[in-house]
Amino acid sequence: MINRKAIGYITANYAGSERSALLDSRPLASIPFMGRYRLIDFPLSNMANAGIKTVGLVMPGNYRSIIDHVGHGKDWGLDRKKGGLFPLPGNPYGATKQGMRFLLRDIISNKTLFERSDKPYVVLMGTNIICNLDLNAIIEAHENSGVGMTLVYVKAERKHTDCSRLIIGDAGRVKAVEPGCEYGDNKFIDCFVVNRKLLLKIIDQYASADYLDIFEAIAPDFERIDVCSYEFKGLAVGIFGEDTYYARSMEMLNPKVCNELFMKDRPVLTKAHDAPPAKYSAGSLACNSRISAGCKIDGTVRNSILARGVIVESGASVQDSIIMQSCVIKRGARVENAIVDKNNTISANTELRGTPDHILVVGKGALA
Repeated sequence: MINRKAIGYITANYAGSERSALLDSRPLASIPFMGRYRLIDFPLSNMANAGIKTVGLVMPGNYRSIIDHVGHGKDWGLDRKKGGLFPLPGNPYGATKQGMRFLLRDIISNKTLFERSDKPYVVLMGTNIICNLDLNAIIEAHENSGVGMTLVYVKAERKHTDCSRLIIGDAGRVKAVEPGCEYGDNKFIDCFVVNRKLLLKIIDQYASADYLDIFEAIAPDFERIDVCSYEFKGLAVGIFGEDTYYARSMEMLNPKVCNELFMKDRPVLTKAHDAPPAKYSAGSLACNSRISAGCKIDGTVRNSILARGVIVESGASVQDSIIMQSCVIKRGARVENAIVDKNNTISANTELRGTPDHILVVGKGALA
């Protein structure tokens, strides 16, 4: 399926508001999720499942891990002679408000992507709001409404300081986009559709405000531009720092929650890896956990997420934790309420223990 109505644009060059050992060597967009995926997989999959075959990906300065993961876009059907995946240059973020992730300077810098397209619409997405969208339905609703721009939102299930909220008036028209949201607010999920010709006009008319987020720049002209809203009824969760990363990951161990995100008709696509199935030795125990290919389990794993190639030796225990790729939990070691980044070795008979309120985070290779 080829979508003949829209091209895609994904921003991956912004950082969260919190410092984290998980981000010392990678951008937010390439943070691993559920042992197999990365955050960038979700917007790419949303676009691939909608048949969008031209996607611009705005890169951060530390882009190596993103390029290593997405390559030429083969796993999302984007390695094409016409269209395809286009890594785009990104600018450092300035003093925009929290929750703003579409820097006008980036859009202006990459004007050529929009000029060369013959599609009438552009779908723009961020990378740290995880959701499984039917973009075709959103594009159709935008087209039928006849408006210039359509912003997608959900009803906020909790307070978010790193999200934006939509102030919506009559007939679903958006009156403002404001930073932060409370429970029950209209939480903007960093996805919107805009008429391509309108986007080119915005690029020309607001060039002097290029240091702002696009919604900050056009705020006085929302009514003239005719900005509408679209409510998404499914699951949309945000990853903004260590606490939200841990909490949202643990929620996915509930099959009901997980099934809202991972659907057979709209699969989440990711880079293919050739690895043998996980191996469970006699006497091992694993329950309520997500254990990836290539793992070897000789000990105990409870309520945890293990990425590829993790080894849990006999007598070792992992509970309520996230263990990333190629870690080794030696005999008799205990890990609890922790996030352990890749390439770490937990020595025999040692203990790494956080609490439910204060998750212990171990950076990449810190214990190698």
